[in-house]
Amino acid sequence: MPVSFDKVFGIHDDALLLFERRTQLLAENIANADTPGYKARDINFDQMLQNAQSNTEAKLKTTHQGHIGLQQSSFSGDAQFRQVEQSSADGNTVDTQKEKAAFAENSIRYQTTLSFLTRKISGLKTAFRGE
Repeated sequence: MPVSFDKVFGIHDDALLLFERRTQLLAENIANADTPGYKARDINFDQMLQNAQSNTEAKLKTTHQGHIGLQQSSFSGDAQFRQVEQSSADGNTVDTQKEKAAFAENSIRYQTTLSFLTRKISGLKTAFRGE
């Protein structure tokens, strides 16, 4: 009986990719906190995850039944400028405290999702071995 990893992992593989993308954006924001005119960017995580799950992207063509069909997912064009309460005199919109808090929250969510997937894979390995 073939195993569908899309069903086994659910949305968690897409979530990991989104957490990674958001980490990158938040790190760029923090790194550019003192850059004049820099505009803070972020993604709408919930909306992007829904789009990733409902998107019927083109799949790679498989020429043999033993090939694994891979989806190509990209989150290009996903970053949006963050709404700011107060920008600085030089036009920079990065609020360092908010960026650090968002970075910490995103890291915790990434680790939680990764732990969930690790346990799921461990359970699959046990089932395949028949233990």
